[in-house]
Amino acid sequence: MVFSGTSVAAGSGIGIVTAIGAKTELGKINQAITDVEDLKTPLLRQIGAFGKTIAIFVVGVAVVMFLFGYFVRNFPAGELLLSVIALAVAAIPEGLPAVLSIILAVGVQRMAKRNAIIRSLPSVETLGSVSVICSDKTGTLTKNEMTVTNVETTAARYAISGTGYAPDGDINVKDTHRTQDADAVLERFLTCVHICNDANLRQDDAGHWTIDGDPTDGCFLTLVRKSDMDLPAFKVISKIPFDSDYKYMAVLAEINQERFLFVKGAPDRVFEMVQKNKAASFDPSYWQGQMSLRAKEGERVIGAAYKKVSEDVDSIGHHDLVDGMNFLGLAGIIDPPREEAKQAVKTCKKAGIQVKMITGDHADTAKAIGKQLGIGDGTRALTGRELDKMTDEELETAAESTHIFARTSPENKLRLVKALQKLGHICAMTGDGVNDAAALKRADIGVAMGIKGTEVTKDAAKMVLADDNFQTIVHAVEEGRRVYDNVKKTILFILPTNGAGGILIIASIFLGMTMPLTPVQILWVNMVVAITVSLGLAFEHLEKGAMDRPPRNPKAKLLSPYYLFRISFVSIMIGIGTLWMNSFMQSQGYSGSDLQTVILQMFVMAQLFYLFNCRSEFGFAFNKDFFRNKAVFLVAGILIVLQLALTYIPFMNTVFQTTPLELKQWTIPILMGLFVFIIVEVEKVISKNVLKHVRQGK
Repeated sequence: MVFSGTSVAAGSGIGIVTAIGAKTELGKINQAITDVEDLKTPLLRQIGAFGKTIAIFVVGVAVVMFLFGYFVRNFPAGELLLSVIALAVAAIPEGLPAVLSIILAVGVQRMAKRNAIIRSLPSVETLGSVSVICSDKTGTLTKNEMTVTNVETTAARYAISGTGYAPDGDINVKDTHRTQDADAVLERFLTCVHICNDANLRQDDAGHWTIDGDPTDGCFLTLVRKSDMDLPAFKVISKIPFDSDYKYMAVLAEINQERFLFVKGAPDRVFEMVQKNKAASFDPSYWQGQMSLRAKEGERVIGAAYKKVSEDVDSIGHHDLVDGMNFLGLAGIIDPPREEAKQAVKTCKKAGIQVKMITGDHADTAKAIGKQLGIGDGTRALTGRELDKMTDEELETAAESTHIFARTSPENKLRLVKALQKLGHICAMTGDGVNDAAALKRADIGVAMGIKGTEVTKDAAKMVLADDNFQTIVHAVEEGRRVYDNVKKTILFILPTNGAGGILIIASIFLGMTMPLTPVQILWVNMVVAITVSLGLAFEHLEKGAMDRPPRNPKAKLLSPYYLFRISFVSIMIGIGTLWMNSFMQSQGYSGSDLQTVILQMFVMAQLFYLFNCRSEFGFAFNKDFFRNKAVFLVAGILIVLQLALTYIPFMNTVFQTTPLELKQWTIPILMGLFVFIIVEVEKVISKNVLKHVRQGK
């Protein structure tokens, strides 16, 4: 069978079309991807709900204040309308979406430097809430440097020295128990794994040995080169390429004018073929035990078999493997775990993130490698066949309690993702094959392999690993948590800015006072704060202990009760404080542009000093990391320059109705800023202790 999308390298032929369009294998994969619904990220869901709530609230308050001011306070309709518009401008955080986009973009840039390529901007934040990472084993958790370490044929056992793809090492007899035809059997075993091979082993200009093709095939080419045997020349007549569905490769080859059928693949599939040959001497229980023994040591085990066929056989199919196969032996292959992956798994555990290994390897191999990495207990694993037999409810239970899944299919991956999401998890899933595309699209964060991944997989994924390394996923999760923390800090900063402006206008209308600031001045405050000071928080570094706390609940509200308290507290403090200072300064003889300029600078300075409060949710503003984020000081400098321009450039005095201030007049805004800063620092200490006692009480 030739599948649509297959590239023909050479030759010509006539084929019979058996399916077109949606009925082809690529068509089925495309349909599977299309059927998977796109999920909104937690942040987009929260921001959407938050935006609707605040818009309805502000519009409602504006209407009420207009009616109150017109009918109760008898304000002129034109003046009142301008005030109500100013209220809407002040209270709605119109700069928030732009600032959030910048924060996410900064996160994308930082992740790219750590080999994680983000294809969807909101996914940056989603990474911070990941609670389960489902990862491939080979190449992601392991080095993907396969090495054959031992071979057991039907005639002898051998230990192989050397590691990696360099053919440096020897094939040594392990013990004295060997039959007279041991060399002939070993030669046929090596011939089998050499012929059943699609890889190419080569040495580059620097002297390093590399492979083109599958790493498992590559390590067998290295094994053949370590041998001092002269293997016979061969000619490939026909082949059945390896496929994860049937887990073996078969080749019909001609050697010395005789034709042989060789098979290399998963031992359990090879055992099934050999057992049907009644004429062959094969002890299934012994070889099953040997396979399990090696698998429990963390080795990938490959079996080999052959049979002689008549000279007129020109092609082969799966039916040719049903009878007459002779067993040759087993090879044990190691793919050592990445040291950085072990540390990354530990980091995940501390962060409350479950790590699940999903592999096509034998269950015993997966359990052994998992135990070395700290995934699972080394005793429990589920296979793809077991998953196929489970109902959706049973699968949900299994998905939560099991950490190792072996001999899995792409369909198993998709079902596991759905089960974990139904349990409330935010799920990251890795994949590299075309068939993995549906599972990656369904996952909250689909992670494609940048080196060995297909283009279809990369298109379906939200993140691509440039180095195919599991640790990169954990780095991305760290960055995701940093981004979300900075989003929260930005909201914690921006909303009191808007709240204070809203309170200032509402209180003025309610008390029947003249507005301390004009609508255009309020618009200026919102604009300069959004485009300058707010951006500084986008560059804050990950706070200490951020990876020691569990993932946040995706259903949790964007604003916690404490955040609502802080936003209200600071809004009232700045809004009412500004209004009080306006009345006090009027009593001291200030009026007109002089008064408005001082009040405007006081309002901005309060927010500038409050920025430094927001750099840490509960920690002291002055700490060892105070000068680490240079961007905060840069935007603070830009804001000060803009405020000086507003005060001392004549045309800006005309536009914004401001006037130049004397040096002594700057003491009032600066003292207001210091007052806000000190009060919020004291509030943080008190709130931290209160919340600590509340949690202990629970």
